[in-house]
Amino acid sequence: MSGNHFKGHEVSCCIKYFIFGFNILFWLLGMALVGIGLWAWSEKGVLSNISSITDLGGLDPVWLFMVVGGVMFILGFAGCIGALRENTFLLKFFSVFLGIIFFLELTTGVLAFVFKDWIKDQLNLFINNNIRAYRDDIDLQNLIDFTQEYWECCGAFGADDWNLNIYFNCTDGNPSREKCGVPFSCCTKDPAEDVINTQCGYDIRAKPDSEQKDYINVKGCVPQFEKWLQDNLTLVAGIFIGVALLQIFGICLAQNLVSDIEAVRASWVPPPLSMRRPPPYTCKKSSAYYS
Repeated sequence: MSGNHFKGHEVSCCIKYFIFGFNILFWLLGMALVGIGLWAWSEKGVLSNISSITDLGGLDPVWLFMVVGGVMFILGFAGCIGALRENTFLLKFFSVFLGIIFFLELTTGVLAFVFKDWIKDQLNLFINNNIRAYRDDIDLQNLIDFTQEYWECCGAFGADDWNLNIYFNCTDGNPSREKCGVPFSCCTKDPAEDVINTQCGYDIRAKPDSEQKDYINVKGCVPQFEKWLQDNLTLVAGIFIGVALLQIFGICLAQNLVSDIEAVRASWVPPPLSMRRPPPYTCKKSSAYYS
């Protein structure tokens, strides 16, 4: 290194390239998620009319791709480039950012456990807002249909929650053919049917409650979600603990690499005078030359 000397300290190549390899995957995956989100918005014409991003009354699922992809892209970039270039600023940013995410996850888990009723009310409000916007966005529609099919539920707390949607409500002035109905995703599945009957929910809420359960799932999605959590508590807890341990492991590795880099820099010893290169020779012209 042209005369630079270090006393007994070196950067661990294993840690350096492990952080680099792990984060380059995150970086590429985050870039892919952001690309999918931009493509989805392009297909829906959002990019040509940016103001329409806030027009949707419910949740646009594309936001999930954009936010998750953006966070993964930033984390992956900082960890990948920071490790490869031994840049302590990027590595410290990576550690702090990962620590903030870990703290937010921990805080969310504690608050969700302490304020169960408030979370349930907020979840009910969230689902009802999305029910109102069911026909406004195809991605939101597919997300609601998937949720209702997976958990075999209908509405937030029951099928009557679909009265909130202008196409499904039972008011006399509703001209929609879907009046007093529910989406097909609320219907009970017949294993003998190969083709989905998208009209199975028509006029179903005009029937007595005792007959509705023969055609649709009458349980709400909030109680079904609670039941799913109770039945899969070990799996959910295992996933959260695994993610938390990975984050802590990443923070420790990054901090270890920062310590190695700073130790190497602190142990730098100037080369002896005999090994130093002389400054380039310059000739000063005498003032007598110009007289």
